[in-house]
Amino acid sequence: MCLLCNKVLGNDAMKPSKLQDHLRRCHPDKTEKDLKYFQTLKDKFQKRPTLDRMFASTSQRNDDAKSGKPHTIGEKLILPAVEEVLKTVLHKPASDIIKRIPLSNNTVERRIDEMSSDIESFLGESIFHVLKNYFIEKAIPLSNIISVATDGAPAMVGRYRGFISNLTQNVSGVLAKHCVIHRQHLVAKNLSVRLHESLHLVIDAYAGCRLTRFFALFETILESLDTKDKILKENLMKRKTDIAYLTDLFTKFNMVNLQL
Repeated sequence: MCLLCNKVLGNDAMKPSKLQDHLRRCHPDKTEKDLKYFQTLKDKFQKRPTLDRMFASTSQRNDDAKSGKPHTIGEKLILPAVEEVLKTVLHKPASDIIKRIPLSNNTVERRIDEMSSDIESFLGESIFHVLKNYFIEKAIPLSNIISVATDGAPAMVGRYRGFISNLTQNVSGVLAKHCVIHRQHLVAKNLSVRLHESLHLVIDAYAGCRLTRFFALFETILESLDTKDKILKENLMKRKTDIAYLTDLFTKFNMVNLQL
């Protein structure tokens, strides 16, 4: 954690070169300070009475962010569970201790945003500088770039410090697009619950069978299931329109892949 701005930096940012980069970008007025100044900051920080509670909060919100669970899980599930363990196992009143650990939804959300903003800006800038240095090394003008396709990650498309932002500041008129391959991934990730269930019904009926072939033999498959699995047959009949839609969708995806 930076002792000047209290931002929690990622493990990758612990390299001396990246720490110096953070100091130059975020605290340019402190770049000339000597070691004694930073040692004093460290001593003051370690003497803070809330240090242990803050470390506990930081560790927990890191776990929350990695798991992708809602920010409220710390306040609504983790803290009550810890309190119950302390009561039943250690037989100690834990309410006072638990209340001092800052894990409210707003606190966790704010601190995760603080952590991610530094990571996003650094990644976006570093990716652009790698590209720029390569073009300079190969004597290729940046103005030759007329279009660029990326995914939708904040480090790529961030408004102020993302890769695209850095590129447009140096190359006017460049056209930024979302990569066609990643569009398919986004669709796959956001497949509705109903379509997901319909797709698994097809897999349960005949694993390994292509959707187009499955739908072409739909009536024949229903007849074969009449004596094997009537429940699966009924579910497939209910989801026939979904299966037709998925067949058409994946057929178009396959056509696009062949054209790339």
